[in-house]
Order: sequence, then C-alpha cells, then structure tokens
Amino acid sequence: MTDLYRDDVTGKETTGHEWDGIRELNTPLPKWWLMVLYACIVWSIGYWVVYPAWPSLTNYTKGVINYNSRAEFAQEMTAATAAQGQWLTAIADSPVEAIEGDPELLNFAMAGGRATFNENCAPCHAVGGAGRPGFPVLADDDWIWGGTLADISQTLQHGIRNVDDAETRVTDMPRFGADEILDRDQINSVTEFVLSLSGRATDPVVAESGRQIFTDNCAACHGPAGLGLREFGAPNLADEIWLYGGEKPQLLAQIHDPKMGVMPAWSGRLDAAKIKMLAVYVHSLGGGE
Repeated sequence: MTDLYRDDVTGKETTGHEWDGIRELNTPLPKWWLMVLYACIVWSIGYWVVYPAWPSLTNYTKGVINYNSRAEFAQEMTAATAAQGQWLTAIADSPVEAIEGDPELLNFAMAGGRATFNENCAPCHAVGGAGRPGFPVLADDDWIWGGTLADISQTLQHGIRNVDDAETRVTDMPRFGADEILDRDQINSVTEFVLSLSGRATDPVVAESGRQIFTDNCAACHGPAGLGLREFGAPNLADEIWLYGGEKPQLLAQIHDPKMGVMPAWSGRLDAAKIKMLAVYVHSLGGGE
C-alpha cells in the first residue's frame, strides 16, 4: 500500500494499491451505468412485491396482484374453446360431405384437421401425409381401402385390424411360405410374376410360370391383373407403390410371412368433430377421391 498520487501518463489518481511496481488507477464506473444499476435494483424489489417471487418450504409469495400465469392460460383456453364452440358444434352436427360445401366450415375444419393430424397421425404417416416405411402415403391417389370422405371417415373411426372394434377393417394375407401353402419354387415364381406386372421381372420364363399360381392363390383378392380390390384391402401390385418394399427380397419375404399393419380406432380417442376435420384434411392432401 502506498500513498495516493496522480499517474503521470493518464493524469488519473491511483487507489493506493501497488503490486510489483504497478499501481492501480482509480477509474470509477460511469455514473449513467450506476444509475441504471440502482434503477434495476429498485425495479426488482417492486417486482418481488407485486408478482409471485419467493418460494417457501410449502408455498410461495403471492404478490400484491396475486398474478398466476396458469390461471391466465386457463382463462385464455376457456375463451378460445367458447369461441370455437359454434364451429365445432356445426361440424359435429353436419355430414362430413357437407363440410366441404361450406367455405367457412371448410376453412375451420382444414385448420383443425391439420393440427389434429400433426398431433396424432404425423408420427406414423409423416407431416403432410408423406408416409413412412410400413405406413401408407396419404397424399397420393393409391388407396388400399378407398379415398372418399366416407371411406376415410370409416377408417379413422374404426381403424385397421383393431381387435377392440367390431367395425374395424380386417383382411389377412395368407402366410404362403410359413404355413407351407406354397413351396419355395412356387413363391419364387409368383414373385417374378408380381414383378412382371410393373415390368420388372428378372426371369420372364419363371414369371410366366407364376401366372397360374397367382391366379389360383392371389387373384381372388388382388384381382386377375393385380390391380387390387378395396373390398378386401388388397393393394394394387402393378403401380410400383409398395408399403413394405417392392424389391424381390422384400416381396419374397412378404409372400412367405406377410407383415400386417394395424391402425388404431380414433372414435374412442377423438370426438366426432375432430374425426370429421381429420377426414376433410386427409381428403385434401391430394389423393382424395
């Protein structure tokens, strides 16, 4: 510690502190900065008094105005629900086909359907209905069970292969290999024939030998030309749109021991208005009929 003196270079006084011949200049904070600091301290004290701020072991200080963000949010949600009530009631009371004919109802249904889809359906079908492996694309015109509003509504309400819903859509493809309905050579032949339906057979002779096997075992569901039958939920085999992959190894596996997808019934999870809004939204994605 040394006596205070004025620095010869800067002209400023020192604090009296010195380390190894280096003296500390006395450079106070700017007054405007100190004023801002003091104002913030005063403001924070006022904030602690007015708003909930300090926790205790069992509760917290309520503040002078007793503000609660959760209560405010609940009020906003109540007001929003009341404002939507007339539209939701109108949608619930209208046939789903009539919604598309009412511009105001359609506008509301599209917004509500998109939000409901993103929350409940996008994890499987992807945003915008783009589809994922094992989950159908909803934005094209290839429908296993039909793409009309009535078809989509039925699927949404009762699901696919949902054992808890008596009205669910159900179809089962035989396990041709696992149950020894067809032998390995027959499965290979019918696989080549299925590939030939989209011009991709690797062995035309073997593909032709699989024609009769297809007629005897597959045509009843998929149709003689493999174009599919919606009554059975049997997909089109000639359009190169595949749910579980369209390469030969994938087709061989599907014929041997098929994968069978399951979709939940939404009638027990979503109310009637949301299901109708979902149907309208899905129908609008580009593949609706």
